[in-house]
Amino acid sequence: MTELLTDRDIEDARLTEWTVVEKSITRIVELTSFRAAIEVVNRVADAAEEADHHPDIDIRWRTLAFTLSTHSAGGLTQKDVDLARRIDALIAN
Repeated sequence: MTELLTDRDIEDARLTEWTVVEKSITRIVELTSFRAAIEVVNRVADAAEEADHHPDIDIRWRTLAFTLSTHSAGGLTQKDVDLARRIDALIAN
């Protein structure tokens, strides 16, 4: 089983755009258009498939909410931090 991160581990990860909510992390981002939002979702889908770790994604017009948690471990793991960083990079591009 994948090891859960401590509160300190999560702080040290410095995911400044993400909010810890119970046993998950969430990032909300607003894009310039619906099409741009869907393009980001498609890129995140590809990254999630590569990582075999999938975020919950809520799409509201051009606003996206990504939520990560390792459900099989019951909280946050390094998989979540790694995918959060990948999502950050995809949004920046």
